[in-house]
Amino acid sequence: MENLETFQAGSDVFFILMGAIMVLAMHAGFAFLEVGTVREKNQVNALVKIIADFGVSTLAYFFIGYSIAYGMGFMETAESLTTRNGYELVKFFFLLTFAAAIPAIISGGIAERARFNPQLLATFVLVAAVYPFFEGVTWNGNFGFQDWLEAQFGAGFHDFAGSIVVHAMGGWIALAAVLLLGPRHGRYGKNGEMYAHPPSSIPFLALGAWILTVGWFGFNVMSAQTVAGVSGLVAVNSLMAMVGGTLAALFAGRYDPGFVHNGPLAGLVAVCAGSDVMHPVGALVTGAVAGGLFVWTFTLTQNRWKIDDVLGVWPLHGLCGAWGGIAAGIFGTTALGGLGGVTFASQLIGTLAGVGVALGGGLVVYGVIKAVTGLRLSQEEEYQGADLSIHKISATPPYDR
Repeated sequence: MENLETFQAGSDVFFILMGAIMVLAMHAGFAFLEVGTVREKNQVNALVKIIADFGVSTLAYFFIGYSIAYGMGFMETAESLTTRNGYELVKFFFLLTFAAAIPAIISGGIAERARFNPQLLATFVLVAAVYPFFEGVTWNGNFGFQDWLEAQFGAGFHDFAGSIVVHAMGGWIALAAVLLLGPRHGRYGKNGEMYAHPPSSIPFLALGAWILTVGWFGFNVMSAQTVAGVSGLVAVNSLMAMVGGTLAALFAGRYDPGFVHNGPLAGLVAVCAGSDVMHPVGALVTGAVAGGLFVWTFTLTQNRWKIDDVLGVWPLHGLCGAWGGIAAGIFGTTALGGLGGVTFASQLIGTLAGVGVALGGGLVVYGVIKAVTGLRLSQEEEYQGADLSIHKISATPPYDR
């Protein structure tokens, strides 16, 4: 029996460790999606930001954030930490990769004009306090919010893999940062005209999207966190949502490669919340709606509302994430072929709560930093590009021939 328990613990550790590694790899996807989308003079900055943010996120989450969310820390002996083969340690690693996705998402929205050190400061505060507050409310039952929803509506707020906790949180915080920063110089004219800043590399953009898409199956499937809890339904629902998002963006975006490669990401963002309870057809519809929603709202954001969200992270993560939270309360019901255990009312209230925490937290964090240190590069630095202004080297240095 003791050997069996050790084997089970070891299996769970290995399972969640593989998930952590797959989601860690997604950060390369975030990096190359941004590298391919920004102009060439900001490519180095995109790469450095993502890995630096991950380092800061690790410290913030290890020393502060994880204890806020789950009420436990790691300042114990190594002997204590290796209980059950060190399961709590790899669980932290897995959930850290989710937490670090918040600044990685924000990075794409504020690209090309944000100062480096103020963003690192924002990353620390967001991952130490804002994100784990709502993470704990949703995934650990903190403050009785879930108990209240269950008492009122018959089910708590269901977010299996983070449509709201991770994606909507990152997207709505990013919206706050983008609004406080303002558009890039030269993006919009005095009379409202728009000037294109085309992607620097479609191949890099596509590479980033593919890395994210593959890693997402670790993001969703491994959210079970134990071998016993793993479900093939999550994998197939993720697949169907990915395909739905891809095809909807393909046709709604008129074959534009930027839309096509963000389409699967929109579908995957949306299906996270209900991937464990939806029928695959419901997941397909959820992903298709998300793909179309991304194309429509990205165009509105950039062209009509003049919000210079460079990668469209608010439409992709903020709005598609919110749709996913609500969709779980529709397609997760038994009436539409789902497994049940969800209610529309709880999903709507939980989604609105997540949006409120994210937008409010983002406005406070970035608003204070803007007032104290400033957020933007100078106009001259922005014109020169973040690569040379901050890192003193370009992605493709000139060579004497």
